[in-house]
Order: sequence, then structure tokens, then C-alpha cells
Amino acid sequence: MAAGAVLYRNLRTFQIWGANTEVGKTVFSTVLCNAARAKRDRVQYIKPVSTGNIEDADSSHIRRFAVDRHLDKDDAFSSLCLHQYELPISPDRAAAVSKLHIPQDDALLTEIAQVLSQRAELGGWAFIETAGGVHSPGPNGTSQADLYRPLRVPAVLIADSKLGGISQTIAAYESLKIRGYDVESVLLFEDDYYQNDLQLKAYFKQHGTPCRTLPKLHAPQPSKEKDEELMLRYYEKHSQSPIIEEILAHMKQRHDDRIKNLESMPSRAHSKIWYPFTQSTMLSPEKITAIDSARGDYFQTLQKGDSLLRSSFDGSGSWWTQGLGHGNPQLMLAAAYAAGRYGHVMFAEAVHEPALQLAEMLLGYLSNPRLSRVFYSDNGSTGIEVAVKMALRAARIRYGWGPNEKLGVLGLSGSYHGDTMGAMDCSEPSTYNEKIEWYEGKGFWFSYPTVSCVDGRWTVAVPPALQQHFGADKPFRSLADIMDLERREAGREYEQYRVFITQTLKKLRDEGRRFGALLLEPVVLGAGGMIFVDPLFQRALVSVVRSSPQLFADDAHFPSSSSAWTGLPVVFDEVFTGLYRLGRRSAASLLQVHPDISVHAKLLTGGLLPLCATAASEDIFRAFESDDKSDALLHGHSYTAHAVGCSVAIESLKEMDKLDATGAWDAFKRTWTVTQESNDDEPVWSVWDKSFVEETSGRARVDAVWALGSVLAITLKDVSGAGYKSTAAKDVQAALFAGDAPEWNVHSRILGNVIYFMAGQTSTQESVQRVQEVLRKVLV
Repeated sequence: MAAGAVLYRNLRTFQIWGANTEVGKTVFSTVLCNAARAKRDRVQYIKPVSTGNIEDADSSHIRRFAVDRHLDKDDAFSSLCLHQYELPISPDRAAAVSKLHIPQDDALLTEIAQVLSQRAELGGWAFIETAGGVHSPGPNGTSQADLYRPLRVPAVLIADSKLGGISQTIAAYESLKIRGYDVESVLLFEDDYYQNDLQLKAYFKQHGTPCRTLPKLHAPQPSKEKDEELMLRYYEKHSQSPIIEEILAHMKQRHDDRIKNLESMPSRAHSKIWYPFTQSTMLSPEKITAIDSARGDYFQTLQKGDSLLRSSFDGSGSWWTQGLGHGNPQLMLAAAYAAGRYGHVMFAEAVHEPALQLAEMLLGYLSNPRLSRVFYSDNGSTGIEVAVKMALRAARIRYGWGPNEKLGVLGLSGSYHGDTMGAMDCSEPSTYNEKIEWYEGKGFWFSYPTVSCVDGRWTVAVPPALQQHFGADKPFRSLADIMDLERREAGREYEQYRVFITQTLKKLRDEGRRFGALLLEPVVLGAGGMIFVDPLFQRALVSVVRSSPQLFADDAHFPSSSSAWTGLPVVFDEVFTGLYRLGRRSAASLLQVHPDISVHAKLLTGGLLPLCATAASEDIFRAFESDDKSDALLHGHSYTAHAVGCSVAIESLKEMDKLDATGAWDAFKRTWTVTQESNDDEPVWSVWDKSFVEETSGRARVDAVWALGSVLAITLKDVSGAGYKSTAAKDVQAALFAGDAPEWNVHSRILGNVIYFMAGQTSTQESVQRVQEVLRKVLV
């Protein structure tokens, strides 16, 4: 696991960046080191990567000039270069031609963090000097702006005082800011001719960042001795100048303010914020997690002690949105570009490039020949409301029902589609909605068999109430066998499912109930408790609904078009399960079913911004056509087709497809495909090890486990049957948050007695393995 953000109570750490090469980073680093030493503070200077002759290296310069011989003690000052390459060229090229060790990016960050950790108890100052400019490459070619971002060390930017330096400096500053760096000070040399400092001081004043100057250096001297003499004089004069003392005091204050703010956030939040899904009487400031930043799979969260931050694995995928890692550079740049190009523009009877491109891309991405139109909304819940409006109108028009006809939806017990009122009404009564004053469940929800691994064996479990229809639980050799629907369709259980569904629908028809849509979360029901539905049952349900229009209307008929809906419009809620969450572009492919309407959010934007796309068939779209405007789909949001969100979604889809095409998940797949015998071309797999899942399913306190794609769900035994209100998983959640090391823990969410975990599509095997190891320890 790579090092996370570093923040120590007594070690004031700053990173020195250059707007360009040859702007004086090392000179200003030396000045700051000397100024800190003059106040009898300990100082650590770190140069992670350096190129060129060792005698001319920045760390050598620091050792020659950043020591006050009257104050120095053995441990009071240290200058360290972690990796030195002899060729005076960019670090990636110097490293490539060198026979020396080339550290991986994560290893380099870990080295820096270890050096800082060793000095943390001593306190004082630490200055980390980068190489070249902000985007100069590291040893592996990664831009330094991205390479060092996980450490999130506050920045000191050395501006360029030469011709063109204003542009270079502002560009460097903006590059750091959009990557989440706090630029605390800007320093540069005076230049009477170009006078860049005048413009830059005005610019940075607008941004609340102090910009200060020092006189420029003397001209190069013919003798090394004379040059060093003049350098010593320069440092003696300017290291204790009022300007540098002011900057150092400002940096110290910013360090202290950051800690004070971070430590006070939980108590301030407790008194000001109304939290979702939280009973306030059970919440105290101590239970509120203060997040300083996030990167990759991890939050950087506040902890007690001298080291104030630790890496917390984002076990819930930030409520199921996270796919491409926090702070993903590609998504961040896509957002910045669209924000600069558009901001937000209204969308009614207008179009902008990102919205059109995303619509075209998504329709192709889903590979569903039925879908031809995309409607944009703000989030999954509103996207579901749009889908239900579409479906109910199409059914009413098809069957000639009146506009005030009371219609319900068909669905599955335990399904939940969001917290807006209309979406709530599409779910049966539950903890989420039973105390909502306007709630009125409008539908019928089938019971069904479920999939899980119990005592090492994959099983389709049949609820007691359904055993008279389907018999006892059915064991399978593997998850792949369960997902082999083509083979299973030829068996007796598929026909049993169809008979049960048909009889139930006939009974509902005879009771006079009418329905306008079949609404399903394909394969997995999320908020209802991470329930893995037998996909064969869902496939049978869709099949019966589509092949039996007479169950829904007396004058039912089959339309002539092969892509038109029959029976009822089939709506798939893929807000949670779609877009590689379950290892496929679309969860619908696991059922081998093409819905008439499909709803996508969360991973759509890789976890960066809220956006939802509801895709519908042309047949559904035509149901709203009329000469009367009031017959249109009168639904919309102020931020419909938000250009920034659409741009990020385009980049997100591209990135996930690239991961799939380049085999980024092959190592995960191999642990699941050894015994794959399905006729399906795509394997059934998970980032969570097959052996771990099967082993965990045999633990004494574990009732069942399943894993698919990036999701792992563990159901703990609970005789109380309290469901969502169960506390059976609380101690596991607490143990994970306590962690198995001071610098690392797991932040997770629970659904009653179910504790679940969601890796991202960019999660590493190392991260997943570490979570699995700590789970082995706590599930005793």
C-alpha cells in the first residue's frame, strides 16, 4: 500500500515546487532551512530525486550552505537525497539509462513518508524539494504534480522571474491547485528589468497567497572559492531578513491552523450538520470521521497522536460511487476542462457536445438494441422516477387506460430504488419508508431464491415460504454454474419459476390490480441488504411478463416491432449494479436480458460528480408524442445534462473500457475462472479471492457470503431477525475501523447484519489482500 497524506503535529512539512527549472528552488530551500535553524528549530531537507553530478547536486549545496555552525547539533539538521542519477537530464530519462535502482512511484512515496516519520518526534521543519518544474517527470515518467499528490504536503511555489515567467508561474500554480495542493507561499527573485513580481503579487493577493521576493543572486564568479564566499554572504544576509521571517511565521501559522481546523471539525459538524441515515441521539463527535483528503482507494482521516492522518480504505466505495479512485487525474482534468468551457448551461431544446457525445457513447456501451434515447437527471433516485414515468405512460397509452387509472409496479421484495417520494413508492414497506408520511407503496413485490456461499458451497437458497413451489436449497459446484443461465434454463427449476410467477400474476389480475412496469435491480439488490437474487428467477420473471400481455390487459396484443416492449415495459435499475460494478459493462448482460428502460448513475462519473442517465427505447419515447405539449415528459432539473458531469462520464467510460481491454483485471479473474465451464464468453469473477470467500463462508459467526465484480457481502448470524436494525455487524465494523496498524484502517458501512465492501475498478491486489487479511482476524 502506498503512503498516504502526511501531517505531523510538531513537524511542519512543506514541499518546494518550481514554476520552471532554474528558478532558484534550492536557493530558497537553503534560505528557509537557515531561517528555521536560526530559530533553533530542527530541520530535515529531502530531495527525493536528483540528476547530475553529485558535487553539484541540490543536497550537496544544502549541506554546504544550510548549516549554522554555531547552532548545529548532530540531529538538528539533515540533508538527504533519496535517489541520485548522474546524467543532468530529466529524471525519467536519467533513470532509464542508469543502471541504478529505479523506485516505483508508491515505493518513492513510502521512502519519503518513512524519513518524515523518523523525524516527527523531534519536530521542527521538513522541506521536500522537487526536481525541475511542476510537471517534470519522476523516475517512472509520472508528472510530479500527480506523483506527490498522495502525500498532500502543503506547497511553496518558487515563481519564475525571467521572461515568460508570469505565465509559467500562474500555470504551475493552477496545476497544483486543481490537484488539491494547498499553495501556502510564493517566492521569487527580484528582477528590475522584467518586474514579474509586480504582476504576480497582484495575482496572488487575489487568491490570498503571500508572494514575496528576495534580491537575485550575484553573477557567476570565475573562481569556485569566490562564488561560495558570495553565496555564504547572501544566505547570512537574507536567511534572517524580515521577509523570510514573515514567510516562515505564515507557514507555521498555516500548519497550526490546519491541525486546529481538522481536530475541531467533528464537534463543529455535530452541532451544525444533519447527517443522512443517522440517528442523531446515537451520534457523538467522537464517532464522526474527519476526512482531510482522499486518493485512490483511501481516505486520509484524522487520528490521535503526533501522526495526525492515516489511510482508511474506502470500504463502501463512498456509498457505491467510487470506481476509478479518488482524485483520478483524468477525471479531474475532464471536469476542469468542461468547467472552463461551459460552467453550466441550460439544456431544454439546446445541446452541448458532452451531453450528445455521452448519449451516443452510452447507448453503444450498453449494447442493447432496444435503447435509442437518453434522458439526463441529477442522481439515481430521480433517474428512477423518470424511468417509472416513462413506463407507466407507455403502458397506459398502449392499453387505453385513463390518466387517473391507479397503476402499480412489479418488483422484488427487498428492492429499494432511492429516497425521493416517487422512487420510495416503488418499494414495499421497509425501515426506509414505513415512517414517511406521504409513502404509499404502489406495487407487488415477489419473493425469490437467493445466491450465496455457505460453508464453502455455492447455493441457491429457497425461502421457507417458497419451498412448496421450488423445493429445498440447491447446491452448485461454483458461482459460474449458477450464472450459466443457458444451461439452467433447460432444467426443471426454470419451469418451476415460470409457473409460480404466472400463477401469482393471474391471481393479481383476478383481484383487479393493474401494473404499468416491471422494475428490477438486476442480480443484486443494494440498499435492501446486498441480496444476490438467483438470476434465473429474474430472467424467468422478465420472460413471463413479456410473453403474457393478457395478464395485464384484456385487449393486450403483441406489437409488430421486435424491439418494442410487450406485456409491461421492463425497467432495470442499474444505478448500483451497472458499469462494471459486477464485472460487466451492464448487469443486464449477466441475465442475458435487454430492458426497455435502463437507469445508470454512480459509476457513470467514476465517483466524482452526481449525474444520471435514463436510457429508453424508441417505442417508449413515442408514447409521449402528441400535438398537446402537456403530453410531453414534463420532467427536468436545473442541472439537467450538466456539462461537467457529462464530460467526466465520457472519460469514466473510456477509462473503464481501457482497463478491461488491457487486462487490468486478469489477475483477479484468474482466481475465479479455473473451473469456469459456462458457455458465456465473459467470465464470472470478483476482485475478492474465491478462496477467501469460500473460507469466510465457513466461519462460525458468518451466515453466508457472496462476491461478484468489486462487491463483497458478508451476512452475519443474528437470531433476533432485526434486519436493517440489527447490530450484529457493529463490532466487526468497529474492529475494522480500529485497524491492524497505526497508519491504516478500513472505513466501512453496514446494512443491519450485513457488512459489505466495494473495491474500485482501479483497486490493487495489495489493497484487496490487506482488507481480506484484517477480515480474517476480526471474523472470529
